[in-house]
Amino acid sequence: MMYNWLTKSGIPDIREVWMNEIGQQQFIIISLKQRYAGHAKQAAMLAAQSRLAPLGKYCVVVDEDIDPTNLQDVLWAICTRSDPAKNINFITRAWSSPLDTTIRKPADAFLNSRAVIEACKPYEWINDFPQSISISPELERKVMSRWGKLLS
Repeated sequence: MMYNWLTKSGIPDIREVWMNEIGQQQFIIISLKQRYAGHAKQAAMLAAQSRLAPLGKYCVVVDEDIDPTNLQDVLWAICTRSDPAKNINFITRAWSSPLDTTIRKPADAFLNSRAVIEACKPYEWINDFPQSISISPELERKVMSRWGKLLS
């Protein structure tokens, strides 16, 4: 539903949206192909305030080469593609819900804050960003079949 809503709102090239089951609707991950400066932030800010995720405290946007359903990949993108001072933004006094466990009850208003994390290659130098180093799935299977017991 979030994918459809972002697309209908005019955000181009959304690849996938994942709301991780651990955080229920509190952790949103968006994968997109960046098309212009500010594209990633625009998508994340919009998703973070959507009625489809009333408790959406954390919204992370990643490039299309990151699997948003794989938290290890998402954390890798946060660590290697974001600068906390530049790429983490906060929305304060966002509408929330009585289900929010961080709001002290009884409350006059159900408000919380949101963190928007841009974990994408900087658009201004996206083509010069260092290439990711990875191995093929076939090589990974071979290594794991031989050494997996030692690595887990």
